Amino acid sequence: MKKVIAIVQARSTSTRLKSKVLKKINKLSIAQIIYKRLKKSKHLNDIIFSIPRNNSNLILDRHLRKSHIKVFRGPENNVLKRFFLTAKKSKAEIIVRITSDCPFVDAGLMDVMIKDFKRFKNVDYYSNILPATYPDGLDIEIFSFKYLKEALIKTKDKFGKEHVTTYMRKNSNRTKNKTYKKNLSFINLSLNTNNDLKKIKNLFKKNNNNYHFSVIKFLEKKSSKKIFQKEFKSREELKKKIKKGQQLWKRAKTSIAGGNMLLSKNPERFLPNLWPTYFKSAYGCSLIDLDNNKFADMATMGVGTNSLGYSNEYVDDSVKKIINLGSMSTLNCPEEVYLSEKLLKIHPWFDKVKYARTGGEANAIAIRIARAASRRDNIAICGYHGWHDWYLSTNLNISKTNNLDNHLIKGLKIQGVPKKLKDTTFSFEYGNIKYLKKLIKRKKIGVIKMEVCRTTKPNIKFLKKVRELANRNGIVLIFDECTTGFRETFGGLHKSIGVIPDMAIFGKALGNGYAITAIIGKKKIMNQSENSFISSTFWTERIGPTAALKTLEIMQKTKSWRKISKIGKIVQKRWGQIFKKFDLDVSIRGLPSLSSFVFKSEKHQKYVTYITQEMLKKNILASNIFYPSACHNLKIINKYFKNLNEILKTIRDCENGSDINRFLLTQDSEKGFSRLN
Repeated sequence: MKKVIAIVQARSTSTRLKSKVLKKINKLSIAQIIYKRLKKSKHLNDIIFSIPRNNSNLILDRHLRKSHIKVFRGPENNVLKRFFLTAKKSKAEIIVRITSDCPFVDAGLMDVMIKDFKRFKNVDYYSNILPATYPDGLDIEIFSFKYLKEALIKTKDKFGKEHVTTYMRKNSNRTKNKTYKKNLSFINLSLNTNNDLKKIKNLFKKNNNNYHFSVIKFLEKKSSKKIFQKEFKSREELKKKIKKGQQLWKRAKTSIAGGNMLLSKNPERFLPNLWPTYFKSAYGCSLIDLDNNKFADMATMGVGTNSLGYSNEYVDDSVKKIINLGSMSTLNCPEEVYLSEKLLKIHPWFDKVKYARTGGEANAIAIRIARAASRRDNIAICGYHGWHDWYLSTNLNISKTNNLDNHLIKGLKIQGVPKKLKDTTFSFEYGNIKYLKKLIKRKKIGVIKMEVCRTTKPNIKFLKKVRELANRNGIVLIFDECTTGFRETFGGLHKSIGVIPDMAIFGKALGNGYAITAIIGKKKIMNQSENSFISSTFWTERIGPTAALKTLEIMQKTKSWRKISKIGKIVQKRWGQIFKKFDLDVSIRGLPSLSSFVFKSEKHQKYVTYITQEMLKKNILASNIFYPSACHNLKIINKYFKNLNEILKTIRDCENGSDINRFLLTQDSEKGFSRLN
């Protein structure tokens, strides 16, 4: 029979509740209770507490030895090595990992899992936490000694060394998970705070201070819900809060292909089954959903469209007047001329303008004109440029190094894109001028289309080299500024860096929520539109140009881009401070006016989902992206950071071993675009 050893990971230097393992419930310490409960196991050969070898844990060492509990002392920070040395000395063949914040560890459940593990073939790691369905505090991990040794050899990072089983959990083909008949992972039975200690004492008291009582059986009783009322209530709160929005979303999925019109507004990308999804009204930087909840928008402000804030009264008034006069007729609207003159005055190096109503079609128009001007079909891209065939055909390429899987988002579906477009559009990485040179040489590139920047600051040296390459090779250079335009300066971002493209595209902020996009460029190139049929009825409607004219007037008068950048800088600075406070490794990215952050952790998507979930409870829409508007102020920002402070406490604990799945009320949000620029 293989030797099975339970190793309890313990220390007396926990930050939130000092010496928690020595806290007493009646006459016994938490360490003694854990040991007592483990002794009920029929399949354990031994129990050993593995603690750090330092002076801070001498009191714990003495306490355990005095209690006749076996102790092994090893490295403090390399817990993985400590576990290995503990297991090696005890000659363990199968290890059961228990942490000292689990006073309700269940010997019966553990015995079932040990028997399972012995029976399994080709399984080296078995737990009840991937995903968690048992309450937090009943965590059990079982693994072979050979797998522990392999993990020790192959784990090089600090995080993996601190958390013992990180390497094992990643290899899903060698793992199995035990689930409970219903999900109770939201119930917290672990010991991390004084409030946890009070709850644990109360639970033992409710069970006549019987140190061996079964928590699982207790939770089956209806009376247990009173003790865990807060947990059960929290789980149902959001469902009730956004009931109408989710009901309508279910209807939408049956009547609208794809559920909605924009991937970036799909509720699955924020908080599956719990996102408000629809709005009733919006003003400033707040909105009201179908259940009459008022939310502060600390997310994308209409995906970057409303830089002046929602329902700007001056823009809206100008639109209302035009609606009363007529928004469409057999004749053209004069506002399109006034707007073209305004845009050319702001960008005097350009000569002509063409309009559309969405970013995707504006990009398609620009590509058609540029191809006509260069008389070459092939395109080099860097960034996100819409949904049209010319762009998505990148995924048809024979070479997988320059498709959208590596450039934008993995697994983007392109059914219906003509196969004959293969090898006509090629992606290149922002900053990689050598690769762009190769593309130009090998692929007969006629057009370079790119975003000036997105998740980084503009690389001016690189952009100048791109401009030089385009000049030398007779290539049309297009800057897609649908997102960056009018946020950092009055006009395109290229104005502030001194790199002038042949064409530029503006959208989103241009109409402050009204549909209008503009393609602007040099005369020689733009005149090619006369040699290629480009025409659409609703590009002639009057509302878009009217909204854009008033928006530009207000921007110029209020210097809105300065305020937006100032707010963005404040948020980025405070992100840096708060992430440092909680010792979290986070990358803060983008221009101040287009800010985002990324957790340098495999749990990034889960953490973002958790932030969205907890912020929603406090009536704030948030993720890891923030597009400031001229309506944001310190009051809103302070509220956001006050709540973020509490959220990051939990995330810090999860980076130190707690399971984030236990705090999530729904599945992970779907991953959004990952850009190379």
